[in-house]
Amino acid sequence: MRKPRLLLVAAAVIATLTSSLVVTSSAGAAIGPVTWSDEFNAAAGTSINGSKWRFDTGGSGWGNNELQYYTTSTSNVSHDGQGHLAITARRDNPSNFQCHYGTCQYTSGRILTADRFTQAYGRFEASIKIPRGQGIWPAFWMLGGGNWPATGEIDIMENVGNAPNTVHGTVHGPGYSGGSGIGGSRTIGAPLGDTFHSYRVDWSPNLIIWYLDGSEYFRITPANIRGNQWVFDHPFFMILNVAVGGNWPGNPNASTSFPQTMLIDYVRVSAWTSDGGGGTGSVLRSNLNSRCIDIPAANPVDAARLQMYDCNGTAAQQWSVNADGTVRAMGKCMDAAAAGTANGTPIQLYTCNGTAAQRFTLSAAGDLVNPASNRCVDIVERNTANGARLQLWDCSGAPNQKWTRS
Repeated sequence: MRKPRLLLVAAAVIATLTSSLVVTSSAGAAIGPVTWSDEFNAAAGTSINGSKWRFDTGGSGWGNNELQYYTTSTSNVSHDGQGHLAITARRDNPSNFQCHYGTCQYTSGRILTADRFTQAYGRFEASIKIPRGQGIWPAFWMLGGGNWPATGEIDIMENVGNAPNTVHGTVHGPGYSGGSGIGGSRTIGAPLGDTFHSYRVDWSPNLIIWYLDGSEYFRITPANIRGNQWVFDHPFFMILNVAVGGNWPGNPNASTSFPQTMLIDYVRVSAWTSDGGGGTGSVLRSNLNSRCIDIPAANPVDAARLQMYDCNGTAAQQWSVNADGTVRAMGKCMDAAAAGTANGTPIQLYTCNGTAAQRFTLSAAGDLVNPASNRCVDIVERNTANGARLQLWDCSGAPNQKWTRS
């Protein structure tokens, strides 16, 4: 949200995904149970649930020369009595609020879960019908604390009114804040404000993935942040707001009608889970052929090239996906050979050594990602036979890169 403009990393944007996504389950899933939610089912005209949200107020410009004053009034933030929260930007100022440019011309609302709820990792999702119009800037986003940008920012959904069909997802941190934020976008065939859409991120150690209506459009790992610090390994809180004007969207003009309302149907947060290093593990089954990642001959020697094999429940196929990023079986770690990061790097078994070559994240969509390379564990040439080997390859969403734990 804090940016004069958005610089997109176009090469990192995944424009389309043609394969079906893995539906997560409670058994061995990367995404666990719901930990926090608000369904906004309160009576019409009532304010926010104070046990879940609090207000930000003021007209300082919020680092972007914005024009609105954020109030606590139910004129700007209230339930609509139909299962939604309405955040409304108005061209009014009945309380004579003063803004950074003089007497405020607009009022709006900004609510956050700071001091109420924070969480590291998991799924953060909201169903939102956004407002529209030149100079209107709705957002659903997260901050990691008060020392911005050192504590990080994750923008789950932003839209600027002069591009009504496009959603943006971005991260900010030290060295990549403001206009240097790193993100992606998706443009659809109709204005996002025509109906409700689901906006979400799935966030796990060293991996954040953005979705529009359940379809991935952008992902980021530490490899994407150009040598700067990754600051997304601690709890964040959520923010919902509608800004008016500012450096990025520009100011309203004669074409902009008021009031403009963002309707939120729900906000839900789910936990991220791992084996924690203490369990016997589970199989990693391919969506391509339902075979399992296997240690050849159940012989855990260093540099054993991992393969696909009929699932048989043996120790050679029991993998624990751990909070430290390792994927382990038979006392050793999944490893990118020779610490390689290029396409075609073999995936092998090796003595656990704490290097980046042994860090993998299993996303909720079933991708097994090596953050150091920003590439996925892939079945070579989509081979469906026993003995098919594994490698690192650009993440494509194809079935030979999708894994289900069971």
